[in-house]
Amino acid sequence: MKKQINKGWAIFVAVLCLLVMTFSCCTKLVDNSEIGIKFKKFSLTEQGELIATQVAGVTFYNPITTSVFTYPVYIQRVDYQAFTVTTKDAAVFSMDPLLAYQLDRTRAAYVFNKYRRSLAEIEQGYMRTCIYDAYRICANKYTSDELMGNRARFEQEVRAMLEKSLGDEGFKVSEFTSQITPPQSLSAAIEAKNQAIQEALKAENLVKQAQANAQIAIAKAQGEAEATKVKADAEAYYNRTIAASLSPMIVQEDWIEKWDGKLPTVASSGSGMMINLSDIKK
Repeated sequence: MKKQINKGWAIFVAVLCLLVMTFSCCTKLVDNSEIGIKFKKFSLTEQGELIATQVAGVTFYNPITTSVFTYPVYIQRVDYQAFTVTTKDAAVFSMDPLLAYQLDRTRAAYVFNKYRRSLAEIEQGYMRTCIYDAYRICANKYTSDELMGNRARFEQEVRAMLEKSLGDEGFKVSEFTSQITPPQSLSAAIEAKNQAIQEALKAENLVKQAQANAQIAIAKAQGEAEATKVKADAEAYYNRTIAASLSPMIVQEDWIEKWDGKLPTVASSGSGMMINLSDIKK
């Protein structure tokens, strides 16, 4: 009987040692795309914080008293559902944000100690609250017209607030964009205003085109009048030149060249009259 009892205790001790060895030799591989946080499950500081250290590579731990939690350290992208915020003049805008961020490796233990949540849970909790607060605070500085006219500046102000609040907690903002949608009434007013501007520009262009056509017609008429005047002046100059060049002798010579040799006769009181040829020769 005593031998059997001793044998049983030996088996129990062997199994116990095997279990201790098994649980004390657990390993976890933490690759380069993540950071590990090794912490003791049942040890809290006086401030209620876990005793945690950051680890990388192959990590040995006792699963009974210790655990290893990992965070990805590559860029995370979150497409949030739209927020609604109110401007200074009580207009309700819709904000549809897209956030890209990265966990700071050196702050991983701090993030785990404070939140003890996965990044997906932190995104929909703390980060979502930060984004909404940034939108709300910045939107209260603008009227609806001011916000529509300064959307780039508004988004820069929101991003600056996010970089400060998230950066203090160990998150680096690498990208932040918003799709800003105004209320339907404001969209209709903006569309009507743009339509009116387009119509005014169209009317202005038609007036300018009519003025241009009138100027073209005037210039054409002036050109034709000047051309007519130049032509008339040329003809008058030609006539004056020709008239000035015709002397009485040239006229007589031209008359002789055209004479057919017949003397004209004029009957007067029964007597005839002849032209003195000697006078013509003179």
